[in-house]
Amino acid sequence: MELITLKTFESPIEAHILRSKLESEQIDAFVIDEHSVGMNQFLSNAIGGVKVKIKKEDTDCAMKVLEEIDTSNYTNNLDEILVCPKCGSNEYYSNYKSMKGGKGLLSLLSSIIFWVYPIYYKNVFKCKKCGEEFNSLQ
Repeated sequence: MELITLKTFESPIEAHILRSKLESEQIDAFVIDEHSVGMNQFLSNAIGGVKVKIKKEDTDCAMKVLEEIDTSNYTNNLDEILVCPKCGSNEYYSNYKSMKGGKGLLSLLSSIIFWVYPIYYKNVFKCKKCGEEFNSLQ
């Protein structure tokens, strides 16, 4: 049985969400390197992240599941589709790591001075068309 990497993630939680979705579609999926990254988040880039692996023969079905996930729209608490507040587009990157603002600048400067990983960032949505960063509460 040959396993191939379907997708990689920075956190084990995201990988397990995809694994459970694949298994609900009767596709065997395995999460690899979750414990290494879970114990030390800084190892994520060094070991290639948390990997979701599937059997090679399930590739076509798994790609359809990924396409379905990528084309679905995000909604807020009121079940309204999220759109960019600046241009109204519903095409955006989710889970984008932003360092904008005062805390981000301070984190960037301290990471340069002390040679450490940036200690502050926030996860936002980033519009693919205009570059606006926004959160789901807007």
